[in-house]
Amino acid sequence: MLGGSLLLFIICFLGIVSFPVEAALKKYQFDVQVKNVSRLCHAKPIVTVNGMFPGPTIYAREGDRVVINVTNHAQYNISIHWHGLKQNRNGWADGPAYITQCPIKTGHSYSYDFNVTGQRGTLWWHAHILWLRATVYGALVIMPKEETPFPFPQPYSETNVVLGEWWNSDVEVLVNQANKLGLPPQMSDAHTINGKPGPLFPCSEKHTFAMEVDFGKTYLLRIVNAALNDELFFAIAGHNMTVVEVDAVYTKPFTTQAILIAPGQTTNVLVKADQSPSRYFMATRAFMDAPIPVDNKTATAILQYKGILNSVLPVLPQLPAPNDTGFALNYNKRLKSLNSPQYPANVPLKVDRHLLYTIGLGQNLCSTCQNGTQLTASLNNITFVMPRIGLLQAHYHNIKGVFRTDFPDRPPVPFNYTGAPLTANLGTSLATRLSKVAFNSTIELVLQDTNLLTVESHPFHLHGYNFFVVGTGIGNFDAAKDPATFNLVDPPERNTVGVPTGGWSAIRFRADNPGVWFMHCHLELHTMWGLKMAFVVENGKSPEESILPPPKDLPPC
Repeated sequence: MLGGSLLLFIICFLGIVSFPVEAALKKYQFDVQVKNVSRLCHAKPIVTVNGMFPGPTIYAREGDRVVINVTNHAQYNISIHWHGLKQNRNGWADGPAYITQCPIKTGHSYSYDFNVTGQRGTLWWHAHILWLRATVYGALVIMPKEETPFPFPQPYSETNVVLGEWWNSDVEVLVNQANKLGLPPQMSDAHTINGKPGPLFPCSEKHTFAMEVDFGKTYLLRIVNAALNDELFFAIAGHNMTVVEVDAVYTKPFTTQAILIAPGQTTNVLVKADQSPSRYFMATRAFMDAPIPVDNKTATAILQYKGILNSVLPVLPQLPAPNDTGFALNYNKRLKSLNSPQYPANVPLKVDRHLLYTIGLGQNLCSTCQNGTQLTASLNNITFVMPRIGLLQAHYHNIKGVFRTDFPDRPPVPFNYTGAPLTANLGTSLATRLSKVAFNSTIELVLQDTNLLTVESHPFHLHGYNFFVVGTGIGNFDAAKDPATFNLVDPPERNTVGVPTGGWSAIRFRADNPGVWFMHCHLELHTMWGLKMAFVVENGKSPEESILPPPKDLPPC
């Protein structure tokens, strides 16, 4: 009888204790394949995922495990990066070729297997080898845990708005030709919204993205800048947008007529369909406040109220001027973390290590190039040389001779970084040098633009981490004065930061994710020229603070 009572007690006890819902497993199959696609009156073969351009959206929920099996049917080696996912202890799933893995060869597969822990919001995925992310990219949407509402009014519906670029020619051919000449390749022929340039371009009436809205309803737009080389403005004619999230971190809401979004960044906005029912253009165009040519043509999509005929001509929005530095600086100043009890901003207040990295363009001798020199780019005057084996493998297996860990904490020669343009002594040193970082130490990194050849804005992306953008300014960073202006209460938390033209940005993060983590300019041109480095974050004391072992199907080199 006692046993029966005990069993009854256990059954009742189990009935009143709520156990956490087991994390779901989300599985995806990515077939990387070449498909003929037509835009701007030009048809060409492009590399796609599952024949789609842009590729499929990945949907997951905070706490889920996601397994994406990538099979490569294309002629290029491929690797895919899940941009903004922290990949805790699991760099093997991060994706940058020759940093955390060797690429997937033609005819082979690799499963990216990762957990989505402590993150929710809009991220994205893209190829991370050559310039293949010109067409191989898509949105990655992480919903909050079940029963967890957004910290802003629940939208009626949501739409992904992925901004990209289109070239009429084969991008890889253009890049190879440019590299032989030591020059930049030609710029894109159009920007795109969800893969479509819109009706302001030839042959593009049918290549126009449109979203239908009900009057009075509120919509969430998940905006991704997947362009290779351009920071972009985005606006909707007649409608304000309320920014509620950047880089999958909730922000203090603010209303704006236009947003600025750098390559690699994401921004979620609420839009209320409260204008006179009609058709309104959504538009995007490049921001560039330096004397550098960019694709300055405007791509459009249509926001269309239900019941309005397609024959109604849409209205164009007023985008900021292409070189509106004031708008750019003011917009970024308005971005602040929500910093609520549920979503705190855990800014490191004590800094263990201060780093200053100068961002420079340069020229190195090149006997086969057009002018006898080739354009290059560097951090602290070091142009990063890609290894032939994954850096994470070399670190994990202690393979010697692949990289050094002596990347300098500050520039070798201080100078007036943002003074008059410097056109002499533009040579850089070429090396595979990484910076070794102690586990759980706190880092402050100041990224300083320079006027080597020219000043320019640079979006920097750090893999494996979010960071807090605690300060930014124009001119040279002043270590004595500028830290007094830092926002250490509610700075924006991001994975990609725009360093302003002729200025600096200061970021802070806690190095609590062991592994080898890439940091690079998200302008593909500059990454190709060597504007990149990596951090080796050491293991902690326990197995829970150490790199996971590599998966069995990790692609060989």
